[in-house]
Amino acid sequence: MFLDSAKIFLKSGNGGPGAVSLRREKYVPRGGPDGGDGGRGGHIIFIADKNLTTLSDFRYKHHFEAENGCRGEEVNRSGKDGSDLYIPVPVGTLVKNFENKQGIVDLTMPGAEFVILKGGRGGRGNSNFASPTRQTPQFSEKGELGTELWVELELKLLADVGLIGFPNVGKSTLISKISAARPKIADYPFTTLVPNLGVVDFKGQSFVAVDIPGLIEGAHVGVGLGDQFLRHIERTRLLVHMVDVSTFSGRDPYQDYIQINEELKLYNPDLAKKPQIVALTKIDLLEDRQVLTTFCSHFKQGDQDIVAISAATGEGINELLNLLIEKLAAFPVETIIDEKPIGLQEKAEDRNTTVIRNGEIYIVQNNALVRRMARYDLENDDSVRSFQNLLKRWGIEEALIHAGIKEGDSVRIGDFEFTFLNENQK
Repeated sequence: MFLDSAKIFLKSGNGGPGAVSLRREKYVPRGGPDGGDGGRGGHIIFIADKNLTTLSDFRYKHHFEAENGCRGEEVNRSGKDGSDLYIPVPVGTLVKNFENKQGIVDLTMPGAEFVILKGGRGGRGNSNFASPTRQTPQFSEKGELGTELWVELELKLLADVGLIGFPNVGKSTLISKISAARPKIADYPFTTLVPNLGVVDFKGQSFVAVDIPGLIEGAHVGVGLGDQFLRHIERTRLLVHMVDVSTFSGRDPYQDYIQINEELKLYNPDLAKKPQIVALTKIDLLEDRQVLTTFCSHFKQGDQDIVAISAATGEGINELLNLLIEKLAAFPVETIIDEKPIGLQEKAEDRNTTVIRNGEIYIVQNNALVRRMARYDLENDDSVRSFQNLLKRWGIEEALIHAGIKEGDSVRIGDFEFTFLNENQK
């Protein structure tokens, strides 16, 4: 099944906890601490796979979690890092933050990799906390928690030429004639329900064409799933606008041409500015070819490339292909920057602190502190003292006093609540 969008949950691995260990060795009476650091958590990495053409792998699997790091070991041995989790996606996949819809990365090159979430750092072993006044620390750090993120994957097919037009104008028949693509073809509207890619080889030149399902009025707002299909021609270099000029459709060919261009403009103004070749189709069904002259009369000479074709008989196909090769040479492949890939860059640690009083509870708001606090074992007395020193170094204690806290009042940081004690406060 063709699937061109998906919502998935990602979580990088937690860092492993540091070890608490003391060196016990014969003839080494003062071995000291030798607890090693925990391993880092696994990263989550997207990789563009040229062998994939759809996001169907994400139809039923929506949660992806990388491996956690392992605990540190004695003799200062670090724990094993968590394995990185590689998630293959088709070339042309745009990754967005689901919450704010901001683009994160656009994977447009085969084999391209992007680390979207880094694993948590491993906790430090007790050997890191030895000092002249604390020679045998009995505590270590917990590993840093991994990061969670909901993302939206959006596939935009990469092709040189896009075939557009109303339903049943012969797009699928044409792509089956000029390439090895074998889409479903029948004489009724909406036969094609998914985009079809085909590689065209002609006179030593090759290009990729995409046939998207037929567009109808209101396509730009999703009528007939048009908005989902239109994204697949955003990256094309030019468009072949196919217009049925046979009398069997009962439609005005020129009005069809105008309406499709209006849908392009409403969906994305840049899409309407793409160069077009108009292919007047099904001419084998015409008894009077005056309709071709009538259509062309709406344009000034030289303003619009127009080719009359019959995909059924092959008439005009070579002329169309010659024109495509000529036009593609004039519009070289450009570097695709659909949405600026900003990535999830590591930001400098924000230690800004806000203290809010809520009754007898003083709430400390500091995201960096909450994240750092998760690495302390607050059931271990030595670890608690180390955390208290952190509060002093970061100015948290001073901020609480400035906010009017008194000894015995409660302090809440994240989900942790404790009683404030300050021997120096008068």
